[in-house]
Amino acid sequence: MAKRPEPIQVVKQRRDAALGAIVSGVPYARFLGVTFDRRGDELTGILNFDENLIGNPFLPALHGGATAAFLELTSVITLSWSHHFPAIESGALDPEAMANGELPRMPKTIDFTVDYLRSGLPRDAYARATISRAGRRYASVHVEAWQDHHDKLYAQATGHFLMPSPSDNGGS
Repeated sequence: MAKRPEPIQVVKQRRDAALGAIVSGVPYARFLGVTFDRRGDELTGILNFDENLIGNPFLPALHGGATAAFLELTSVITLSWSHHFPAIESGALDPEAMANGELPRMPKTIDFTVDYLRSGLPRDAYARATISRAGRRYASVHVEAWQDHHDKLYAQATGHFLMPSPSDNGGS
């Protein structure tokens, strides 16, 4: 007899708890006010606006460093989510243990190139990363950021990352 599927509320709660633990494992995300919205397997990073993120008060415009950090965080969290998702689903990674600090290793940045396409306005920003290549040791990601309209990007970036080995399932 086939195993009965888990109720959708249980699956959603487990996935949200795991994502929350992964994000909380990056203290800089909290410092910048970056959160993530999960719809199915798609993550959208949200840079919640704060006056402290303004780099040029005369325009005003978001600081380029805040934008670059937001793009890199979105890339790392998306890669980590994608890389660890099978272990989260199988139960090999327990979201409760992750919330208590037993986090899997995160991808490490090799290089990251940002293209600033226009000034970031003083409002929330959104970013979505696309994994171009994900091997056992190396991954390549493209990430795009927008504010009011997805077709009007204000920044984009490409990064290469060293992936954690399969045996790196705890600690960071």
